[in-house]
Amino acid sequence: MARGRLRIYLGAAPGVGKTYAMLQEGRRLRSLGAEVVIGLVEPHGRRPTAALADGLETVDRRTLVHRGVPLTEMDLDAVLARRPQVALVDELAHTNVPGSRHTKRWQDVEELLAAGIDVVTTLNVQHLESLNDVVRQITGVTQRETLPDEVARRADQIELVDLLPETLRRRLVHGDIYPADRVEAALTHYFRLGNLTALRELALLWLADRVEEGLQRYRAEHGITAPWETRERIMVGLTGGPEGETLIRRAARITARTPGSELLALHVVPGDGLTHGDPTALSAQRGLVESLGGSYHQTTGEDIPQALLRFAEAENVTQIVLGASRRGRLSLLLRAGVGQRTIRDSGPIDVHIVTHEAAAGTFASRPPRPAARGSGPARSWSAFAAAALLLPALTLVLTAARGSLGLPGALVLYMLVVVLTALVGGRGPALLTAVAASLLADYYFTLPLHSIDVARTVDIVVLIVFLAAAWLVGTAAGAAARHTRQAVRATSEARALSRMAVAMMRGQDLPALLEQVRENFSLASVSLLERAPEPGPEPRWYVVASTGDRPPERPWDADVEAPVDDRLTLAARGRGLSGDDLRLLTACAAQLGIAHAHGRLTRHVAETDTLAAAERTRAALLLAAGHDLRAPLGAAEAALGRLSDLVRAGGPGGQGGPGGGPDGEAAHLLSSASASVRRAGALVTDLDDLSRLHAGALDLYLRPVDLDEALTAALDDLGPGGHGIVLRLPPQLPDVIADAALLTRVLTTLAADALRHSPPDAPPTLIAETQPDRLTVRIADGAIGAPANGGAVTDRPGDSLPLRLSRDLIEAMGGALDTTTTTGHVFAVTLTLPTSAGRPAPAPDHQGRGI
Repeated sequence: MARGRLRIYLGAAPGVGKTYAMLQEGRRLRSLGAEVVIGLVEPHGRRPTAALADGLETVDRRTLVHRGVPLTEMDLDAVLARRPQVALVDELAHTNVPGSRHTKRWQDVEELLAAGIDVVTTLNVQHLESLNDVVRQITGVTQRETLPDEVARRADQIELVDLLPETLRRRLVHGDIYPADRVEAALTHYFRLGNLTALRELALLWLADRVEEGLQRYRAEHGITAPWETRERIMVGLTGGPEGETLIRRAARITARTPGSELLALHVVPGDGLTHGDPTALSAQRGLVESLGGSYHQTTGEDIPQALLRFAEAENVTQIVLGASRRGRLSLLLRAGVGQRTIRDSGPIDVHIVTHEAAAGTFASRPPRPAARGSGPARSWSAFAAAALLLPALTLVLTAARGSLGLPGALVLYMLVVVLTALVGGRGPALLTAVAASLLADYYFTLPLHSIDVARTVDIVVLIVFLAAAWLVGTAAGAAARHTRQAVRATSEARALSRMAVAMMRGQDLPALLEQVRENFSLASVSLLERAPEPGPEPRWYVVASTGDRPPERPWDADVEAPVDDRLTLAARGRGLSGDDLRLLTACAAQLGIAHAHGRLTRHVAETDTLAAAERTRAALLLAAGHDLRAPLGAAEAALGRLSDLVRAGGPGGQGGPGGGPDGEAAHLLSSASASVRRAGALVTDLDDLSRLHAGALDLYLRPVDLDEALTAALDDLGPGGHGIVLRLPPQLPDVIADAALLTRVLTTLAADALRHSPPDAPPTLIAETQPDRLTVRIADGAIGAPANGGAVTDRPGDSLPLRLSRDLIEAMGGALDTTTTTGHVFAVTLTLPTSAGRPAPAPDHQGRGI
C-alpha cells in the first residue's frame, strides 16, 4: 500500500488563515473528484471558517471524559473506517486528551498516512521543537505543545500562509481572531508588532531552509554539480597558517555585503587523510568562523584544488576566497599554486585571491613535505615521469660537455637523478632509472660511441659499479622516504586520536565527536549504531548518535563499517577508505564506544545519586517522624491506661459510673484503643529500626543460634495466642547463623501477623525444614474458607511494614524472605537462613510435633 501524502499549511501566528486555506484546498480537491472528509477542524468561533466547512463531509468526533469534563477529539478509527482519499486535520501539534490512542495528533496523522490516506493539516511556526526556545525569548510565552521538526520535514508539501503583521493586528481588532474581551490583552502582549514581525521572519527562514534541502536533494538525484546561484555561498579555504584570520574576516565582509548569503570555511587535509595544519591555529580559526555566523568544515583530498572545487560543487558555493601563495617564485615556476589551479578549474565559481602578510615569501624556502604527496601507484608514475624528463635533458647537457666530464662525471650526475627518483617513487622506479642511466652512459660516453658495445674493460667495471651503487642508493633512499611517510602517518594518526581523546576529556557529546570523525575522513555522514538486545529473525539497530546528510540507520546501509563490539558499530556513508584509513577509523570507533559507555555510566551514576539522595531524605523523614510520634503515642497509651483504670474503678463499690456498675462497652472500646495505640507504637519502632538498618546504624551480632530457643522465646512473647500456632518441626534442628534477638523479633512479628489474619478455627502453621547448608521456616495463615471475624475475603499485602522490616533484617543476617499467596487465599512467609558449619544438618523429617 502506498503511503499517503502530507501537506502542511504553515503560519507565523494564530489568525493568519491556515485553517481557511486548508478548507479551501479541501473544496478544490473535492471539485476535482477526490473523496474529502473533515477529520477535525477547529474554527475557534470564526464564522467565515465555519461557513467554509459547511458542505464538506465531517466525521463525528469522539467524546472522552477527563477529570469529569467531557472533551472531544478526532475519531481516528472512524476516519480509518471511512477511508477517504483526503482527510483534513487541523492543528498538527495538538496534544490529545488522555485516554486517546496516541499522545499527539501528529501520531494520529502518521497512522492515516500509513493507511494510504492523504492528509492536509495546519501548523504554527512556534510549535516547532527547534524554535521553541527562540519563540519563548521573543514572546515570553512557553509553548507546551511542540512538534518534532523531523515530522514537518517529512511533509511532501509545505505552504506558507503569510500575512503582514499590520493586517493581522487589524483582523484582531475587528474581532476576526479572538473574542472582544481578549483583544486588548493580545494586542499588548503576544500580538505586538515586533513579535509578529520576528515570528514571520522565523517562519520564512525555516521554510527557506526546507526549500534549500529540497533543492539539494533534487540536484543530487539528477546528478547536477554546477552551482545554481539561488543563494550566495562564500567559502574560505584555510590551511592552518597565519593568514587564516585575514581570509576569514575578508570573506565575512563579502558575506555581510550580500543579504541572505552564507559563510563556509573549509580545511583540506592533504594526501594522508589527516590534518597537517597547526591544530591550535585551526581551532582558533574555527571559533572565529563560528563567531561570525559561519560554519567550519573539513575534507580530505589528494589534490587540494580538486578537493576545494568538489566541496564547492556539493555545497552549491558561488564564491571562493583563497590566500595568496606563500611559495617562492622559483617554486611557482616549477608548479602552479593552489590559487592558480583553482582558478583554472573553477568554471562559473568566482575565486578571490587575497593578499596577506605571510605572502611576502617568509615560507618560500620551506621544501614540500613528501608526505603531502600521493602514495602508491600515483607516486610511481610521478617518479617515472620525472625520470623520463630528467634523463633526456641531462643527457643532452652532458653530451655537450663530454670532453670535460667524461664517463665518471656523467655517472655522478646520473646518480643524482636516481636518488631523486628513489625519493619520489621508491626502489622500483630507482632501479629502472639506474638501468636506463647505465644504457645512456654506455651509448653516449663509452667507446665505441653511439653503440651499446664497450671496448674497454674498465668502462664495463665502472658501469657495473655504478649500477650496483645506484641500486643500493635507490633502495636506501626509497626505504628512507617510505619510513618518513610512515612516521608522518603515525604521527598524524596519533594526533588525530589525541584530538579525539582531548575532546572526550572536555566532555563533548557523541554528535560532536562523530562530526570530528566525519570531517577527518571526508565522509558524507556517520552514525553510531547499537543492536537491540532482544533476539529476532532480523537484528534491530538503533541510532545512538549521527551526523551528516542521510546517516545510515543500519550497518548494511553504510559504505564503510567499523565494528566496536558485538553490539556497537560505526557506520559511514561517503568515499571508500584505504586500509590505513580503515584501521584508524576502527581506532576512532573504539574511542567512540568508550565515550558511549562513559556517557551511559555517567547517566547511571547520576540516577543512582538521585535515588540515594531520595533514600537518605526518606530515612531522615522516617527518623524524624518516629522521634516526633514516640512521645505523643506514649502519652496516649498512658492516658488510655489511666482511663481504663478509672472505668474499672466504677464497678461494685466504686464511684465511676452513674449506675454504680462498670460500663462494659466503654471498657471494650478502651481495650481496643489501647491495643491500637500499642500497635502504632510498635510500627513507629519498626520504622525507626528500618531507618537505622538502611543507614547502617543497627548493630548485628551474628553467631550460631538454636532455633528451638528462638521459637520458644517468640511464642512466649506472643502470650496465650502463641500456644495456638501449629508447629511442624524435625526431631533435631541445626543451629542457624543469625542475631538471636533480631531473629526472635522477626519470628514474633511474622507469627503475630499470621495470627491476626487467621480465623479462630484455623490457626496458622509453622513448618521448619533442613536443607544442605541452610534451614527454611514457613509460616502460613490458617486455611480460610471463610474470612476471619466475619469480614470480606481480602488478599494479604506482601509489602507491609512488618514484612518489609522482617525481610531487611533477614537479608542483613545473610538469609532471604519470600511471600506467596495460594489459590485458597493462604498467605505464607518463607525464611531461609544459613546453618552453622559446626553442626551438620540432618536429613529432613516431616514427622512434626505441635503445640
